[in-house]
Parts: sequence; C-alpha cells; structure tokens
Amino acid sequence: MNNFNYLKITKFKKIRYLKLDQKNSIYIVFLHGFMSDLEGKKPKTFFNFAKKNKLGFLALEYSGHGKSSGKFTNGNISIWTKETKILIKKIVKKNRIILVGSSMGSWISLNQFKFFKEKIIGFLGIGSAPDFLENLMWNKFSKNMKNEIKKNGIIHLKHGDYEYPITLQLIQDGRINKVLNKKIYHKLNVTMIHGNKDKSVPVNYSKKVLKIFRNAKKKLVIVKNGDHSLSSSKWLKLLKRELRLIIN
Repeated sequence: MNNFNYLKITKFKKIRYLKLDQKNSIYIVFLHGFMSDLEGKKPKTFFNFAKKNKLGFLALEYSGHGKSSGKFTNGNISIWTKETKILIKKIVKKNRIILVGSSMGSWISLNQFKFFKEKIIGFLGIGSAPDFLENLMWNKFSKNMKNEIKKNGIIHLKHGDYEYPITLQLIQDGRINKVLNKKIYHKLNVTMIHGNKDKSVPVNYSKKVLKIFRNAKKKLVIVKNGDHSLSSSKWLKLLKRELRLIIN
C-alpha cells in the first residue's frame, strides 16, 4: 500500500489519496466514513480487489481526516463533496465509476450524482448514513446539548471509545445537503449492505437510500449479526462478492 499520493487543491490544502491507474477501465471509487481514514481494512480490500480484477481505483481522505491537511472542525459535507469531485475529475477522468460508500461515504457518494451521473454505473453502500447529522444527531440532542452547541459553536459527543467534535456549522451544512428527499432516475446497479446489529445507523437508512433510485436495479443485503463497519474477513468477502455482482 505505497500508492499514496497528495493532491494540492488550494494553497493551504492537500488531500491524501490512494490510486490505481487503469486505462479504459471501470474505476472503483471508495469513500470512507465520518472521522475515518484510509488505514482501515475496507480501503485495502477494495484496492486489492481492483488490482486483481484489472480495474482502476481511487480512495481519498477528506480534509481534516487521516493525513490530509486541514482541521476536522472546519470541514462539512459541502467541502468533502467538493474535494471528492475534484479528485474524481483529476484521477478517474472519463472512465466509468462504481461508487463504494461506507457510512457517511454513502452521503458523499449520493452527492456525486450531481456531477457524474452519466459515468456512474454502480453504487455499493455499506452501513449507509445519509442525512445523519440532522436525523441521528441534532434531532436526538437534548435541549441542553442544543443550547451548548448554539452558544459555543461546538459540542464534543462521546460514542463508544470515540469523541466526536460536532460543530454548529457542520449541522447547518448538513441541512442544505439533504439527499433522502431526492430522486435519481439514472439506470444503474445499486446494492445496500447493512448489519442488523449496527449500533450507529439503523438498517432503515439503507432502505431509504434505495427509494431514491427510481430506475435502478436495486438490492438490499441485511447482514445477520453484522456491525456498522463490516470489516471482519467474513464480511469483507461478502462486500467483494456483492461488488463483483454490481460489475457483472
């Protein structure tokens, strides 16, 4: 995994990405989740899958994530969507795309349809979490939590072993990026995979994503005893199998 590169997209911002160039081939574009990076098992699995199947590959770390520059608290869905668009244009060019979105990565993926609709031939969602900032965070905040974020512009949320710095601007930006009320009429293969023991995002979210697509060949895979990340070797095999079905 020494294929990491950096793309300078502004004077002060560089984005770390992983690529596999393949001329005249489909590209797998992997988009990771909230406060995640490219050091996990999923990006490596999809990179190796692309290599083995002679496909192109792109994965990036949004600003404020992993080794990309920028502060996490300055980022939001609009910014991370734009960075993804820039990288796809630069690396994938005219090749066709299969988007693979993990958690928040599914939200960023859905936003790419505005720019690359004709090039996207498939979409695989893993524990998809579009619109989570409003539905799974803001709407569940207590009155005190809402007052705190309004007053200080930030709140530190504890979830399991992690602490998430959630800014007011992030929540507000999420509202202008809502996708679950949209419709996509493009013909493509769409598969949503979701663990039924996902403690972060309910399975219902993957069902809602499928409703967006009006003319797609759609499939929902509910993983028995599956968690949010689906990163064990057994579940990674399932992800690869479903990705292969999208391609074929």
